[in-house]
Amino acid sequence: MNKINAYVERLHNPDLAILLLRIALGVVFINAGWMKITNIDMVITGFAQAGIPMVLAYFVAYAEFIGGIALVLGFAVRYFAIILAIIMAVAIFKAHLANGYSLQNGGYEYVLVLFLGAVSLVTSGSGQYSVARFCKKAE
Repeated sequence: MNKINAYVERLHNPDLAILLLRIALGVVFINAGWMKITNIDMVITGFAQAGIPMVLAYFVAYAEFIGGIALVLGFAVRYFAIILAIIMAVAIFKAHLANGYSLQNGGYEYVLVLFLGAVSLVTSGSGQYSVARFCKKAE
Protein backbone atom coordinates (compact mmCIF):
# COMPACT_ATOMS: atom_id res chain seq x y z
CA MET A 1 0.00 0.00 0.00
CA ASN A 2 2.89 2.37 0.72
CA LYS A 3 4.13 1.96 -2.88
CA ILE A 4 0.71 2.94 -4.19
CA ASN A 5 0.58 5.96 -1.89
CA ALA A 6 4.08 7.01 -2.97
CA TYR A 7 3.12 6.68 -6.64
CA VAL A 8 -0.12 8.62 -6.18
CA GLU A 9 1.76 11.33 -4.29
CA ARG A 10 4.19 11.71 -7.23
CA LEU A 11 1.20 12.36 -9.48
CA HIS A 12 0.09 15.31 -7.31
CA ASN A 13 0.23 18.38 -9.58
CA PRO A 14 -2.61 20.88 -9.05
CA ASP A 15 -1.36 23.15 -11.84
CA LEU A 16 -1.53 20.31 -14.34
CA ALA A 17 -5.05 19.53 -13.13
CA ILE A 18 -6.06 23.15 -13.73
CA LEU A 19 -4.49 23.06 -17.21
CA LEU A 20 -6.40 19.90 -18.12
CA LEU A 21 -9.66 21.39 -16.83
CA ARG A 22 -9.04 24.61 -18.77
CA ILE A 23 -8.38 22.67 -21.97
CA ALA A 24 -11.43 20.43 -21.54
CA LEU A 25 -13.80 23.31 -20.82
CA GLY A 26 -12.15 25.61 -23.34
CA VAL A 27 -12.55 23.17 -26.22
CA VAL A 28 -16.21 22.60 -25.33
CA PHE A 29 -16.90 26.34 -25.15
CA ILE A 30 -15.00 27.06 -28.38
CA ASN A 31 -17.13 24.48 -30.16
CA ALA A 32 -20.39 25.66 -28.57
CA GLY A 33 -19.63 29.29 -29.35
CA TRP A 34 -18.63 28.53 -32.93
CA MET A 35 -21.80 26.52 -33.49
CA LYS A 36 -23.83 29.46 -32.19
CA ILE A 37 -21.92 31.99 -34.29
CA THR A 38 -22.38 29.98 -37.48
CA ASN A 39 -26.08 29.33 -36.74
CA ILE A 40 -26.93 32.67 -35.14
CA ASP A 41 -30.41 32.88 -36.68
CA MET A 42 -31.39 29.61 -35.02
CA VAL A 43 -29.89 30.79 -31.72
CA ILE A 44 -31.79 34.09 -31.90
CA THR A 45 -35.03 32.15 -32.47
CA GLY A 46 -34.33 29.86 -29.54
CA PHE A 47 -33.48 32.77 -27.27
CA ALA A 48 -36.65 34.62 -28.35
CA GLN A 49 -38.75 31.57 -27.47
CA ALA A 50 -37.16 31.59 -24.02
CA GLY A 51 -37.86 35.32 -23.64
CA ILE A 52 -34.19 36.31 -23.92
CA PRO A 53 -33.34 39.45 -25.96
CA MET A 54 -31.67 39.02 -29.36
CA VAL A 55 -28.55 40.95 -28.36
CA LEU A 56 -27.80 38.31 -25.73
CA ALA A 57 -27.68 35.62 -28.42
CA TYR A 58 -24.71 37.42 -29.96
CA PHE A 59 -23.15 38.03 -26.54
CA VAL A 60 -23.44 34.38 -25.52
CA ALA A 61 -22.11 33.08 -28.85
CA TYR A 62 -19.03 35.30 -28.79
CA ALA A 63 -18.50 34.97 -25.03
CA GLU A 64 -18.42 31.19 -25.33
CA PHE A 65 -16.08 31.26 -28.34
CA ILE A 66 -13.66 33.89 -27.06
CA GLY A 67 -13.96 32.64 -23.48
CA GLY A 68 -13.09 29.12 -24.61
CA ILE A 69 -9.95 30.40 -26.35
CA ALA A 70 -9.02 32.37 -23.22
CA LEU A 71 -9.44 29.26 -21.04
CA VAL A 72 -7.23 27.15 -23.28
CA LEU A 73 -4.53 29.82 -23.33
CA GLY A 74 -4.86 30.66 -19.66
CA PHE A 75 -5.58 34.34 -20.20
CA ALA A 76 -8.00 36.26 -17.93
CA VAL A 77 -9.33 32.88 -16.83
CA ARG A 78 -11.20 34.05 -13.73
CA TYR A 79 -13.03 36.80 -15.62
CA PHE A 80 -14.07 34.58 -18.52
CA ALA A 81 -14.96 31.75 -16.15
CA ILE A 82 -17.34 34.07 -14.26
CA ILE A 83 -19.05 35.04 -17.52
CA LEU A 84 -19.26 31.41 -18.68
CA ALA A 85 -20.57 30.26 -15.29
CA ILE A 86 -23.33 32.89 -15.43
CA ILE A 87 -24.22 31.81 -18.98
CA MET A 88 -24.42 28.18 -17.85
CA ALA A 89 -26.52 29.07 -14.80
CA VAL A 90 -29.00 30.90 -17.03
CA ALA A 91 -29.01 27.94 -19.44
CA ILE A 92 -29.81 25.59 -16.56
CA PHE A 93 -32.76 27.63 -15.35
CA LYS A 94 -34.10 28.90 -18.69
CA ALA A 95 -33.60 25.85 -20.93
CA HIS A 96 -32.80 22.64 -19.07
CA LEU A 97 -34.23 22.55 -15.54
CA ALA A 98 -37.77 21.70 -16.65
CA ASN A 99 -36.42 18.60 -18.43
CA GLY A 100 -34.96 17.14 -15.25
CA TYR A 101 -31.41 16.00 -14.64
CA SER A 102 -30.79 13.48 -17.42
CA LEU A 103 -28.92 14.65 -20.49
CA GLN A 104 -30.85 12.09 -22.50
CA ASN A 105 -34.06 14.06 -21.86
CA GLY A 106 -32.48 17.47 -22.51
CA GLY A 107 -31.85 17.96 -18.81
CA TYR A 108 -29.25 20.01 -17.02
CA GLU A 109 -26.66 17.26 -16.39
CA TYR A 110 -24.11 18.45 -18.99
CA VAL A 111 -24.66 22.15 -18.41
CA LEU A 112 -24.23 21.62 -14.66
CA VAL A 113 -20.81 20.05 -15.27
CA LEU A 114 -19.81 23.06 -17.40
CA PHE A 115 -21.12 25.43 -14.71
CA LEU A 116 -19.21 23.68 -11.91
CA GLY A 117 -16.04 23.49 -14.04
CA ALA A 118 -16.25 27.21 -14.71
CA VAL A 119 -16.84 27.95 -11.03
CA SER A 120 -13.82 25.84 -10.11
CA LEU A 121 -11.70 27.95 -12.48
CA VAL A 122 -13.02 31.10 -10.82
CA THR A 123 -11.70 29.78 -7.51
CA SER A 124 -8.39 28.38 -8.81
CA GLY A 125 -7.39 30.87 -11.49
CA SER A 126 -5.28 29.96 -14.49
CA GLY A 127 -2.62 27.89 -12.73
CA GLN A 128 1.10 27.81 -13.44
CA TYR A 129 0.83 26.58 -17.05
CA SER A 130 -0.77 29.64 -18.63
CA VAL A 131 -0.16 32.70 -20.71
CA ALA A 132 -0.99 34.80 -17.64
CA ARG A 133 1.86 33.27 -15.61
CA PHE A 134 4.25 33.60 -18.55
CA CYS A 135 3.44 37.29 -18.90
CA LYS A 136 3.96 37.90 -15.18
CA LYS A 137 7.39 36.27 -15.34
CA ALA A 138 8.32 38.34 -18.39
CA GLU A 139 7.65 41.64 -16.60
